[in-house]
This record gives sequence, structure tokens and C-alpha cells, in this order.
Amino acid sequence: MSDATAQGRTDASEQSGETGGLSKKGLSAGSVGLIGAIVIGVSCIAPAYTFTAAIGPTASAVGLQVPAIILAGFIPMLLVAFGYRELNRSMPDSGTSFTWATRAFGPWIGWLGGWGLIAATILVLSNLAGVAVDFLYLLIAQISGNAGIADLAANPFINVITCLAFMAAATAISYRDMQTTQRVQYLLVGFQILVLIVFAIAAIVHVANGSGYDPEPIALEWFNPFAVDSFSAVAAGLSLSIFIFWGWDVTLTMNEETEGSATTPGRAATLTVLIIVGLYLLLSVSLIAFAGVGTGEYGLGNESIQENVFFHLSHLVLGPFAWLVSLAVLSSSAASLQSTFVSPARTLLAMGHYGAISPKFARVSPRFFTPGYATIVSAVVASVFYAVMRFVSENVLWDTITALGMMICLYYGITAFASVWYFRRTYTRSVRNFVFQLLCPGIGGLILIVLFFTTIIDSMDPAYGSGSSIFGVGLVFVLGMVVLGLGVALMIVQYVRRPAFFRGETLTKAAEN
Repeated sequence: MSDATAQGRTDASEQSGETGGLSKKGLSAGSVGLIGAIVIGVSCIAPAYTFTAAIGPTASAVGLQVPAIILAGFIPMLLVAFGYRELNRSMPDSGTSFTWATRAFGPWIGWLGGWGLIAATILVLSNLAGVAVDFLYLLIAQISGNAGIADLAANPFINVITCLAFMAAATAISYRDMQTTQRVQYLLVGFQILVLIVFAIAAIVHVANGSGYDPEPIALEWFNPFAVDSFSAVAAGLSLSIFIFWGWDVTLTMNEETEGSATTPGRAATLTVLIIVGLYLLLSVSLIAFAGVGTGEYGLGNESIQENVFFHLSHLVLGPFAWLVSLAVLSSSAASLQSTFVSPARTLLAMGHYGAISPKFARVSPRFFTPGYATIVSAVVASVFYAVMRFVSENVLWDTITALGMMICLYYGITAFASVWYFRRTYTRSVRNFVFQLLCPGIGGLILIVLFFTTIIDSMDPAYGSGSSIFGVGLVFVLGMVVLGLGVALMIVQYVRRPAFFRGETLTKAAEN
């Protein structure tokens, strides 16, 4: 155990009488500012990569009302973000969902909340690395003019080797100090946002000049969710919105390394969500105005271009600079790959620190003050998962990632309700407390739990995801249950091996007074 970890244990012992066991873990305090936290939050969401894959299916589901669905999907995220902000203000701890749910509901719910976050983020790491591989070879093909190079990504050996190289580079940066992470993110995120804004403006200029593909006059009706034909279409759009906003909570997991740990992370989370919704609205309006939502060659409703809308429209919008879009999406997935390491590593660190899992995870690098052991384990698990699944079955790989929606809704929902229950004694002290500690997280958590069960029911359909099934039940449902069941099994093993945590001896259940 490192000196930093040992110091953290000492602090835990000293503070347990007043804080229920909450303590520092030896991370580099004050190394991240407000701007740095926002940049890492935006990076983790990966707007370029996320939006290019989400805009087409969303347009197919809700037509011209894509901006309305983005706003509707933004609302539960913002409501839950208020709950995160309040919990962080009271308990700034890198364990976030794990720590807060344990304090509110006890060790069992807390452990599952931590598992939901870890499973979602580690699995998505493999997805991001795989996307980075695809866009790397696509970019080289565009620049070189040799379309055959893009096909190299389909070769499983080349794909996996390149993927592991991306993963190793991201791990090395994450293992180093947070200053290195911030410098890398400023570069990648800055370029990504710049290209997206230029793309949106260029599309609008084309519309104004009469050179759009299938121009649609911009209308306020696009922002009206009641103009969507059916509730099922709205639900489908909301489910997609979970993915396009997911990742903002990384700003909270850095709370022990952020200047003003009680207030800055919550402010950064709120600003991150607001920046992202503004960017998505600009992009959705410009793309609909430029290409329409029809099923023509470049219409957003054309399924053959929906996997990567930016790529297919880039030559129409940016002409000879179309390759910038592929570079932006590559930057987006690479930046998110690196920043996404922050959340699982720090949650595992907290779980090890409080005795919920092996104390090896509580190790902090004495040189860089980062959760070194947890970072490496996260990278190894994600790499092995991707490599094995790439050879075994691409359907299983992508269906597992599709099942992430369940884990995201689960741990966001648990955290939102943790706010509602933890602050139960302070609601009536002010209007502010009532709104931000009860009303907002309560409504947000309720929406996410409804989406959690809706996703479970929908995923039972064999047509869901890749269309694969086992004994007539959708593969996405089966994989989601396997991941959740694995979490329960590991929790029971830890209960047997580390009973002190489950007896509430290392992190106690409590309520705000």
C-alpha cells in the first residue's frame, strides 16, 4: 500500500466520528479548475462521435422535432445533475454514486450503484477504442485517396492491435497527473468543438445560398415535442438522448482533485450539460435545415448514412475540407477514451478505500497522485473484453454496449433517489432545498427508472439491437441481465470476504442534518 493510501486510511480513522468514514484518498488536491473540469466533462460525452451516430435514428423516430427531443432528453439530465450537485456539496467524494448511495441507503444499494457506473464506463471504453480505430483508417483513406485503407478496420487482427495501441496510449495519459490529462483534452476537445461549429455554420450558409441538399425552412415547430406523432416515438427519442448526454458526471468523480471541491464540480456538471445541449441544438437545426429528414440519398432519414451522418454529408458541406470532420470524430472518440478512464478508476479507488473491494484498488501513485492500480485494471478489463468479443461475435460486442442504457439509467436513478432520501430532514428549511434536493432529483430519478424498466421490456424483443436472440429472447436483454447478475454475484463474494463494509463499519448510513 502506498504512502498516500496509508495517509488516506489515517484520515479516515480520524474523521470517522464526524463524517461517517468519509475521507481523502491521496489524490492531487486542487489540480483541476472549473474550465478544466468542463472540458473533461464535454470530452467524456464525445459530442462529435455521439451526434454523428444519434442524429439519423432520432430523425427517423421523431422527424423534424429532433430539437424538441434533445430538449426533452436534456431535462432529466439537468434535474439529476442538480441532485449530484447537492450531494457533492455535502459529501465531496470521488466515489460519487457508490459513496452517496451507501450513505443514503446503506452498503448493498451503494455497491450496486458503484457497479452500474463501473460496468457502463468500462464497457464503453472498448466501444470508444473501436470507434477510434474505424475513424483512424477512414481518415487515412480520405487523405490518401485510397478507399481500400478504410477496409483495414474490418480485419480483426489489425483492428484489435490498433485498438490496443489506442487503449495503451489513453491508459498512459490517465496514469499520469491530471495536468497532463487537461493539456491533452484542451487540444482534442477544442479542435472537435471548433470543427462542429464550423460545420453547422457552413450548412446554414448553404441553406441561405440555396445550395442545401433538401433544405427545410427553420421553424419553431421543430422545438415542440407535442408535434411528434406518437408517445412511442417520443420514448424512443428519449432513450437515444440518454446516450447523447451521458458522461457529464465525470466532473463529479474528480471532486477531490478540483479547486473548491464542494462547489466547483457541481457547477462544472451543470455548465457541461448546458454547453452540450446548446451545441446539439445548433447541429440538429443546421443539419435538418440542410438535408431534411427524408430518406433520399443524403436525407437524415436514410438508414444507409445514419451510422455516420457527418461523414456522408461532409463533402457537401465542407467540400475539400471534408476530412476535417473525420479528424474531429477521431479526436472526439480518442479524447473520450482517455477522459472516460477518470470515472471507473476513481470509483474503484473509493470502493477499495472504504473496504467494499480489494484494498489493492485503493493504491494511489506516489509520483502522480492518480489511482494507478484501478486505472490499469480498468484498461485491462476493457481491452480483453473488446479483443475477445471482436473475434467471438461482433453482434455480442455491440449488443452488450447497447445494453449500457440499463446501467446508465440504473446508477443515475439510484444517485438521484440518494439525494431525495439523504436530504429528507432538510427539505422544509428553504424553497431552494425543496427544489434542488427533492423536486428536481426526484422527478429526474423517476424518469430514469421508468426508462430503465422500459429498456428492459423493449430489449426482450429479438428485433432489439442486432436482431440476435437466445431462446426467443432478445440478446440485448440477456446481456444486460448477465452484466447486472455479475454485479450481484461479485457483491455477494465481497460480502463474504469483506463483511466490515456491509456491516456499515467503514462507511456509515446517515442523513443530512
